Amino acid sequence: MEELKSRPANSSPLTPLGFLDRAATVYGDCTSIIYNNTSYTWSETHRRCLQLASSLSSTGIKTGHVVSVLAPNIPAMYELHFAVPMSGSVLNSINTRLDARTVSILLCHSESKLLFVDTLSQSLALEAISLFPPNENPPLLVLIKDDEDDGVSSTIDSRFCCTYESLVEKGNPGFKWIRPESEWNPIVLNYTSGTTSSPKGVVHCHRAVFINTVDSLIHWEVPKQPVYLWTLPMFHANGWSFTWGMAAVGGTNICVRKFDARIIYSLIRKHGVTHMCGAPVVLNMLSNSPETKPLQNPVQILTAGAPPPAAVLSRTESLGFIVSHGYGLTETGGLVVSCAWKREWNKFPLAERARLKARQGVRTLTVTEADIVDPESGLSVKRDGSSLGEIVLRGPCIMLGYLKDPNATSKCLKEDGWFYTGDVGVIHPDGYMEIKDRSKDVIISGGENLSSVEVESILYTHPAINEAAVVARPDEYWGETPCAFVSLKAELTRKPSEIEIMEYCRAKLPHYMVPKTVVFKDELPKTSTGKILKFVLREIAKGMGSSSTRVSRM
Repeated sequence: MEELKSRPANSSPLTPLGFLDRAATVYGDCTSIIYNNTSYTWSETHRRCLQLASSLSSTGIKTGHVVSVLAPNIPAMYELHFAVPMSGSVLNSINTRLDARTVSILLCHSESKLLFVDTLSQSLALEAISLFPPNENPPLLVLIKDDEDDGVSSTIDSRFCCTYESLVEKGNPGFKWIRPESEWNPIVLNYTSGTTSSPKGVVHCHRAVFINTVDSLIHWEVPKQPVYLWTLPMFHANGWSFTWGMAAVGGTNICVRKFDARIIYSLIRKHGVTHMCGAPVVLNMLSNSPETKPLQNPVQILTAGAPPPAAVLSRTESLGFIVSHGYGLTETGGLVVSCAWKREWNKFPLAERARLKARQGVRTLTVTEADIVDPESGLSVKRDGSSLGEIVLRGPCIMLGYLKDPNATSKCLKEDGWFYTGDVGVIHPDGYMEIKDRSKDVIISGGENLSSVEVESILYTHPAINEAAVVARPDEYWGETPCAFVSLKAELTRKPSEIEIMEYCRAKLPHYMVPKTVVFKDELPKTSTGKILKFVLREIAKGMGSSSTRVSRM
């Protein structure tokens, strides 16, 4: 067999862009996108993406150039996930909640050639461009107008070269999109969410995105033609790859600019939504809303981004949502660990099912290996559900690396062949993994390693608590003590005291894990994807001084 080898016919570069070509053939007359009163079919979406890719090529965008977008979950944001890489360029989706200084830094760092800007982000984009250093060339600006958004001026600032729709209209619908010469060519550049306050540019290739997309559809068991509600920002790891995934299965994308529980429930009823994704904060929103009532038909909801408290999972499922739970990072491009459900678990009581489902689970099909290793020895931890270690991964979904940052790349993509995630977890006797914390979030109190996630899971069972986060507060005697930041439910007639919260925890946790400080806030600081910004809370706790000296508590 030695003479048999790869040939052009059997080694075409993998890319998710071909999903759109197929969707136009198989699902051509079916609805692809719905946004307010606007809708498109898959044939129309295919044509619009080709026209836009054609226009990008004619404006001087070349293979390998970075094209950025600053927009929420609107049709243009979805189309750009195909149109930009179809022109050979690299898509860079920017978080719309960043400040102008950070946006400016990211645009400079990526050397972005063109920036698509949603109409409501004009001032943010223009301020970011004004902060460019004199020796740096800012990107061309293209305005994405939203004619259905009331109160938006129809005039276009002269600093924008044109509008999104004008680029679509002038493009060639017969454009032959630019296939990657190699499946290792970059397709997206995503900056990490910033929960660590130091965003890095994660680069993924066509091969990784293709494999991750197919993997995600398999492990979530997504059927043909689902109705998918975009409650997960597309700028967050490209919507966990479901931007491309919906084309693969001919789904209907329900786009929504902004949402709350009332809007979500309304869209579910109006469009017959079958699938949606979101961080645990979305589950918390749905289960605590005054709009809450059992669903007429089940809705599949995939959650990740932070360990979901079992209490929140239980409340959400009691409403008729079928919750799936996974784990991934910006560096993996989507979910790579999934809580694969076993039929026999369906016989368990709701609370026990929620406890099992709160675990992150096992590697998905295309991940080569996943393990939890002792940070000192590098050996796998015991499968006892209590021995802590760092989660490590290897497989085709892992990023190429961090843009212009070889040191950071080599620190996590090590010579031993593993990607070191920085997340701390345990492996249970049945082989399922469970995250306990980010390595930087572990609290060391009196020599004991304390999981903030474990304390938070207890706080979330308190009937008055809406949100909870636990961080380390400096302590002269213990080194660090747990400090809980909580927000309370709005409808309370009587609010619990700090002491009452502590006593509640004391009845359910080892005493060393009980928060020594409780800080009440109207709302906890979060990223746009619902991750609580613990580094912000850590700074607040640090500023409060030693808990042993009993400094006044905000």
